[in-house]
Amino acid sequence: MRTLILALGGAMALAGCMVINVTGHDGGSGVHVSHFDSDATYAAALADPRRPADEVARDAAREPVAMMDLVGMKPGDRVADIRPEEGYFTRLFANVVGPNGRVYAFVPTRTATRETPLAQGLAAAYPNVVAMEGALDAMTFPEPLDAVFMVQEYHDFHIPAFGVDVNRMNKAVYDALKPGGYYVVIDHAGRDGTGNTEVQSLHRIEGEFLKREVEAAGFVFDGESDAIRNAEDDRTINVFDERIRYRTDQFVYRFRKPG
Repeated sequence: MRTLILALGGAMALAGCMVINVTGHDGGSGVHVSHFDSDATYAAALADPRRPADEVARDAAREPVAMMDLVGMKPGDRVADIRPEEGYFTRLFANVVGPNGRVYAFVPTRTATRETPLAQGLAAAYPNVVAMEGALDAMTFPEPLDAVFMVQEYHDFHIPAFGVDVNRMNKAVYDALKPGGYYVVIDHAGRDGTGNTEVQSLHRIEGEFLKREVEAAGFVFDGESDAIRNAEDDRTINVFDERIRYRTDQFVYRFRKPG
């Protein structure tokens, strides 16, 4: 079983639920509760024949089941995938949330010329996907969201050319979520103390720096997954370098909107 390191709070009713044991921050055991068969739902999403072969080939490296399980993604959820590019996670999310759910494929204005057609293609293939574009630090959605995912993109939004006020972006995500909703940030790990100084040169960002920024928007850091950590990556080379590409050390952080 993949290890999910979660801080779980509140009472959980277990009747009629599937229960998965997880490890809490305090080293004790916790529970992840779901009212549906997550194993079967996630397996069906992975088996979608519409998924491109190159995306399927990356499943072992990206551990998408662990990413979705981190928020207990389920049918009916409303989810945003920020800068989905070719749509690796958008396709999976669309299959999991199903016809009663919705996935917003949000493209930043700066990259819209290339990426909006990709998002529109996803919306054409999956009726529950909505293609959107706009300013990251002013983004809004038509309905409150259960989860927002930002995968390997957060560091880019610190690059000056993107013109993003990252603090305002995080507040926009906060405002878009339901109380109790989740903001999941997955990114290439930078070395301790580097902050955001290597976001352009190495495309990495320090995890603790990112935590502080997101928490400043009002979020509570309450979970992470070590599914795609790689201790063999010394975090000193560019993530596109063939010596480490697709095998970088990546953190997976879950932030919760209180409520």
